[in-house]
Amino acid sequence: MTSTAPQTTAPAAAVRNVPARVAAWSAGMGVSVIISIFTTPMLWLMHGGIYTFFLFVFGLVAIPAGHLGRFRGKRLGGHDRGLALAAIVTGWLLLLCTLLIVLAYAGLMIGLTALFTSAS
Repeated sequence: MTSTAPQTTAPAAAVRNVPARVAAWSAGMGVSVIISIFTTPMLWLMHGGIYTFFLFVFGLVAIPAGHLGRFRGKRLGGHDRGLALAAIVTGWLLLLCTLLIVLAYAGLMIGLTALFTSAS
């Protein structure tokens, strides 16, 4: 089963290999991921109250904005009502996460206080 059609081959000079540039970019991305893994918990420990406050505020803004978008979407024929629903759900999830963070922090502080007062 041989073919009589001529086979075309690309000249070797047209194919260019650039593994060094891709490898450097990948290495840079890997280093940035490692740095972000280590710095994110440190930032939460140093500025956790600020982040929790912003979670709470953004949740409070998203819920009424989502409801306003649903009402406007209903008035305009149903356009972008799904996005407004996503804003409502996201807002409630942000408020839930804020509540969990505050309860976890309060439980941690109560537990540490009980640990150190019972030791003395």
